[in-house]
Amino acid sequence: MSFERNAAVDRIRNRISHPVIDADGHLVEYTPVVRDFVLEAAGPAVAKRFDAIVHSSELIRAMGPEQMRASGVSRTAWWGLAGNTLDRASAMLPRLLHERLDAIGIDFAFLYPTYGLFSMAGGDDELRQAMTRAFNRYYAESFAGYRDRLEPVAVIPTITPDEAIGALDHAVVELGLKAVTLSGVVSRPYTGAEEIRGARYIDTLSHDSDYNYDPFWQRCVELGVSPTFHGSTQGMGTRTSRTNYVYNHIGNFAAAGEAACRSLFMGGVPTRFPGLHFAFLEGGVAWGANLYSDILAHYEKRHRGVIEQYDPARLDRGELAELFRKYGSKEMIGRLDQLDEGLLLLTDPAEPRDSIDEFAEAGVSSEADIRELFSERFYFGCEADDPLTAVAFDTAMLPGGARLRPVFASDIGHWDVPDMEGVLPEAWELVEDGHIDEESFEAFVCGNALSLWTSTNPKFFEGTSVAAAASPLSESDAGKGDR
Repeated sequence: MSFERNAAVDRIRNRISHPVIDADGHLVEYTPVVRDFVLEAAGPAVAKRFDAIVHSSELIRAMGPEQMRASGVSRTAWWGLAGNTLDRASAMLPRLLHERLDAIGIDFAFLYPTYGLFSMAGGDDELRQAMTRAFNRYYAESFAGYRDRLEPVAVIPTITPDEAIGALDHAVVELGLKAVTLSGVVSRPYTGAEEIRGARYIDTLSHDSDYNYDPFWQRCVELGVSPTFHGSTQGMGTRTSRTNYVYNHIGNFAAAGEAACRSLFMGGVPTRFPGLHFAFLEGGVAWGANLYSDILAHYEKRHRGVIEQYDPARLDRGELAELFRKYGSKEMIGRLDQLDEGLLLLTDPAEPRDSIDEFAEAGVSSEADIRELFSERFYFGCEADDPLTAVAFDTAMLPGGARLRPVFASDIGHWDVPDMEGVLPEAWELVEDGHIDEESFEAFVCGNALSLWTSTNPKFFEGTSVAAAASPLSESDAGKGDR
């Protein structure tokens, strides 16, 4: 078939001189083939449990509200994929999408899992691990011959560091995949309540985790892999509606990205592994700007050098008592003998001094360190219809004149893209509406994505359609970091 660019796409491509890289499109797996791989890897009993996931909508429909609540089941994306025939087929057929890329206006696309994302969840260890191997094998085999322009992204469960390392080695070393995604939010059962689905807490892989994920981050360094996060908080916290998917979906990727990024920062992962760059996808960049400014505000008032200003030992008890006598009520003055008790809550003088530096683990020693991490090491997936992408480039508004790194994340294949050929024109509206200039647009749809993946693997784009654009970055990144 022959696919011609429409006028809107053609006008943009004639205007710009750089490639367009889709940092987060989606493929849609053909589950009968994946099932064959599950069957081969783990046998018929596990394949039957895979069938239950494929038919989960039928099982959920049969549940009443009380059974859903008791089972920890919430409303999910009941119609969640591309609705027109050509786009659905394109998401499922690599050869077709490869032929359509020029018409869509994209030079190179990273294609993230759809059904494969289910294998990042907890639960059935045997099924999850079989699914992971099956999906990653599916990606490697289905896209062979098309990876000059289409890069499938391996799914890496992070339930334990050892499982994550095993999946990473299988995907990268054995299958030859180069890009990976993981969830930065792992739902874990409380000890003693393993059978109660609602009795769970969220592990974010770094700060305060029960596991040490440093060996996994080190393996990412050794393999030249940039960790990208595509976690979800649907079914967690307030996103547990039994009747409304939209209610559960709004903000869920931003919440997952924020939790993972905050944990990585406070846990010191970026400072311990300076060669790694991290991407948080599908949640936009507005939450990143908020987190950056909020961390700075907390650092300014609560880092080790200034936290002593709140030490209750600095309070002059005599002066305080005199002020109470002068300005306090009769009841307060009558209870001045209990002044220490009245001052105790939230200002306990017995707080151990070895625990008051809450930025020690982060490994930062200045506001400049924080700005460098957010402006150079973190990337934020922004969809074409997100006007707040412009916040990333507003150096006058962001503290310290920071400029964040959004990456173009089309989400093709899913319901929020009713027409694949509309994503580039929709992204270009940021320029047309005067929110960003063309230099920022180039960073958004090209430069930041090249930087993200060449930072850990300078040869990532060799042999691809964007090799020439990546070459200057590859040369500058070669030898950097702790590879």
